[in-house]
Amino acid sequence: MDTSVRTLYPERGAARRENTASIMAAAKTVFARGGFAHATMAEIAAEAGLPKANLHYYFRTKETLYRAVLEAIVTGWLDTATRWIVAEREPGEALAGYVRAKLEDARLRPGDSRIFAAELLRGAPLVTGFLRGELRRRVAEMGAVIDGWGARGLMDRVAAPYLFFSIWAMTQTFADFDVQIRAVLGKDALDDEVFATAAATVTRLVLKGCGISEGR
Repeated sequence: MDTSVRTLYPERGAARRENTASIMAAAKTVFARGGFAHATMAEIAAEAGLPKANLHYYFRTKETLYRAVLEAIVTGWLDTATRWIVAEREPGEALAGYVRAKLEDARLRPGDSRIFAAELLRGAPLVTGFLRGELRRRVAEMGAVIDGWGARGLMDRVAAPYLFFSIWAMTQTFADFDVQIRAVLGKDALDDEVFATAAATVTRLVLKGCGISEGR
């Protein structure tokens, strides 16, 4: 049985997880660099340091791998969101923390956001089902928390999905459109000062827009 195999040969499971992680990381690099259309499995295998045959063992097609990458990216974002947007937190703390986390992600993993944006711009053919299912479900759950805060008078009542749309737009722009931002600011790179100012500005806009004082 599978359970006994894992018990007798735990290294097999560890090796599989390690190889899968290496492939996913390599795929993110390649997809972010050239997009889905120009990426090849051979290029991804080379980036991962694995034979191409090994790559096909884990992911039979480029589409399968691309879908796995996209779903992992969105799941990671949602996991971060649901750590912050919980009823037990005060809304000011939760929303400010979520903004900072989104900006940190844009800073550390800009390629993730660019891969996702590129997929949306081509109509999201490979992840529409995931977006209409998992993404919609979890946004609804977090929306219930936002609605609860509004009902308790802790913040203004707002249309929760639109609040999330606004936060995503204001934070992911620092990954998707960094060239534009660098041009306007006259910078060669988005540095600590840029992200500190972004965090302060976006947080202020979100909290004021929700009727929350920054000290609350």
